[in-house]
Amino acid sequence: MISARWLYRAWYYFRIGYGTYLTFLLGYFSTIVTVYYLAVRNMPTLLDFFPHFGPFAIIATAVGAPLSVAVGWIHLKRSGLYSSEALVAIESNPFNYKLAPGYLKDAYGPAMLAQLRLLHKLSDAAGVLTAAERAEIAELETKWTTLVDGGYVGAPRRRVDST
Repeated sequence: MISARWLYRAWYYFRIGYGTYLTFLLGYFSTIVTVYYLAVRNMPTLLDFFPHFGPFAIIATAVGAPLSVAVGWIHLKRSGLYSSEALVAIESNPFNYKLAPGYLKDAYGPAMLAQLRLLHKLSDAAGVLTAAERAEIAELETKWTTLVDGGYVGAPRRRVDST
C-alpha cells in the first residue's frame, strides 16, 4: 500500500519538475511564439526588423535572459520580497521548532542536553547560580528534553509528523 508520506514526496517532486522545468520551457516558447505571431506580425514596422521567427527568438532570448537575471537579482538582493518569502518559509517549516531526524536528533540534541545538565550540576555545586539563573537553566533543560524526545518547542503554525 502506498503511504501518505510517499504521496506527499511524489507530489512535491512533481511540482518541482513541472513548475521549474516543464512549465518554464513551455511558457518560454509559448510567449516567444505568441509575441511574434500576434504582435510582431501585425506591426509592419516590427516586421521590417524581424521578417522571420528565428532572428526574433534569438534576439528576444539575448535580451530576455539578462533582463530576467537582473530582475531576479533585484528580487533577491534589493527588495523586501525575498526576505518576506523566506520568513514565511521559516515560520511554516516544522523543523525550526523541533530537531530534524539524523545527527541533530540522534547526537547533537542528546549531547547538548548532557552538557547543559553537567554544567548545571557543576555550577550548582560551586554555588555560583542565582535563583533566576537556576530557573532559566531549568527551562532550557525542559526545552532540550522536549526536543530530544521528539517534541516541539516554540509555536509552530502547523505541526507536521515527520516520521
